[in-house]
Amino acid sequence: MLRALLAPTGWLERTSSFARALRRSSRTPNGLMVVGSHTYEPWHLAAHLTDESKLSGLPEIAPTLVRWHPQPGGPAHLSVGLERLTSASRGETLLVVTDELAPPELLERVQDVRRAGATVFALDGDDPELDSLAHEALPVTPITAPVSFDAAQHLVSAAVAEDGDAVGVRYAASRLGGQADRGFRPGRGDGTLRTRLARLLDAVSGSPPE
Repeated sequence: MLRALLAPTGWLERTSSFARALRRSSRTPNGLMVVGSHTYEPWHLAAHLTDESKLSGLPEIAPTLVRWHPQPGGPAHLSVGLERLTSASRGETLLVVTDELAPPELLERVQDVRRAGATVFALDGDDPELDSLAHEALPVTPITAPVSFDAAQHLVSAAVAEDGDAVGVRYAASRLGGQADRGFRPGRGDGTLRTRLARLLDAVSGSPPE
């Protein structure tokens, strides 16, 4: 059903292409930074990327969530402030995620990160200024996308761990179906979108669990 809904839109290819580029860029453990705006914090996407990193055995896609105002004494993964952007360097990657127009301070920091040699990605609500600073941009609006901004983040985070030509959702729906869970062993490129979609298809079709 998911494939039937999304296939004609080209959105699977767009999110997969963006995710593949992000994975190719993220080659250094602790080198992927994720930041939002003052009022939009992409902690949900960061959590999904962390899960995908563990499931697929790809430490390089485990993100560092950069926060505007981290609370003192909080957990380490929630205590990284904007100073992390100041120390960005060549070989690292910054993913900016916000459905709002980036404020001037964020744009300035993104520009500094790019000047330092890091690669910039933007997943946004169609922000021309932010997109102009990014090496790769994926605008998500009701006009350009058949999915919500949150759903687009799910598609991207799942496709980041996929091998090959990414069409993880399409491939799973068309070829794996209920077979994906049989003989599954965690490893690179497995245990992510394909397996989860297969379980969804089994549940919808009423297939008995194994």
